[in-house]
Amino acid sequence: MGIDKQSDLVANIQIGPTTLGMVRIYIEGEGVDLPLDFDPEEADEIAEELRAAAEAARAMGQKAKPKPRQK
Repeated sequence: MGIDKQSDLVANIQIGPTTLGMVRIYIEGEGVDLPLDFDPEEADEIAEELRAAAEAARAMGQKAKPKPRQK
């Protein structure tokens, strides 16, 4: 599966600090139990990538919407 393919998979995601000073992204789904730990600097980089992807997706969504007809 690629990044641009839709999926029917359902998963839960939790994000929070660990007692060791890491940031954990925890993904849980059917047959998947995946804890991913990052140092705070890596977590900041991931957050920036998420924001950039959200902006790009928002821009794509606006292009896809038809403009209302003028009378």
